[in-house]
Amino acid sequence: MASLKDEVLAALSAVPTPDGRPLRAAGKLSDIVANDGKVFFSITVDAGAVEAWESVRAAAEQAVRALAGVQSVMVALTGERAGGAAAPSAAASGGTGGGKSQAGATSPRAAAQATRQSGPAGIPGVAAIIAVASGKGGVGKSTVAVNLALALRDLGLKVGILDADIYGPSLPKLLAIREKPQTAGGTRLKPILRHAIPAMSIGFLIEEETPMIWRGPMVMSALTQMLREVEWGELDVMVVDMPPGTGDAQLTMAQQVPLKGAVIVSTPQDLALLDARRGIAMFRRVNVPVLGIVENMSTFVCPHCGERSDIFGHGGARHEAERLGVPFLGEVPLALDIREKSDAGAPVVVSDPQGPHARIFRDIAARVREGLQAESRPAPKIVIEA
Repeated sequence: MASLKDEVLAALSAVPTPDGRPLRAAGKLSDIVANDGKVFFSITVDAGAVEAWESVRAAAEQAVRALAGVQSVMVALTGERAGGAAAPSAAASGGTGGGKSQAGATSPRAAAQATRQSGPAGIPGVAAIIAVASGKGGVGKSTVAVNLALALRDLGLKVGILDADIYGPSLPKLLAIREKPQTAGGTRLKPILRHAIPAMSIGFLIEEETPMIWRGPMVMSALTQMLREVEWGELDVMVVDMPPGTGDAQLTMAQQVPLKGAVIVSTPQDLALLDARRGIAMFRRVNVPVLGIVENMSTFVCPHCGERSDIFGHGGARHEAERLGVPFLGEVPLALDIREKSDAGAPVVVSDPQGPHARIFRDIAARVREGLQAESRPAPKIVIEA
């Protein structure tokens, strides 16, 4: 019995390219990800040929959607300049809604200019979107993001969480989610509910060990689809767990949705703080307020003898926040309890809600909420009396 991937390849053999060759034989296809009725792939062409290939992309999407058992299709059309760099005009489409979007401004300056001129449209029903980001990997950003979302929930807010790390999704592990999302009306995805929080991740749609070998426009297309083609419902806050660094995903978020703010996660060590500075500078460049810095792995207290060890240093993030003029949100210790509960899919805020670590996250959440309220206040008016 043929696999879904084989059926997709067979269907694409019947799609003609502009020069008359079958799409499958044109050497333009990426690896095809096909799992549980969800199909993802991209078509890579020369930058100058993007317009001519858009009809091919649409025909490929239609051919795959017609296959039995296919629930959703995502096809990206990537334009490359000579030398392999992705062109700014590359077109990408999320197939569940059949819409088309343009991956436009690709520099922070261009993104900021576009935001100033028109501003990105919000997500219906979502009052505020915040990004939890880091300049580098390995600082515990995803653990902080999940516990922050749960702590905001404990403050009485309706909260959702989106895993925007396409290459290394963490939500399936941190929330112990194994099931696949269902579709609503055959065109939109339903988020998976955990601890009264709707969650969505590319990790819910693929097998755990499947590598995501996608170019920038494909990543942007997937993010746009998870933002706009998911039934999020009514939310006070959506927490977005960003991938590390300052690349396509961060620019896509700044361009596609009105971010109310960003929370930067760093360890106290100088190397991590150097990358955190880049993250803060990037968000400022695209006009996203920085709600503050969290110092993760701030200190270690031995559970046996009680001795304190500042393994990565201590206080570096607080000092950096003061230097850059952004709020310092709090310190999260390097604790075995946090790590064990995260690995078990039972975040400390829900598994030990009265414990000291849960209280730390709720204190951080309260400061984030204050920052959001400050950003939402109207600017004061100057009244000149005659």
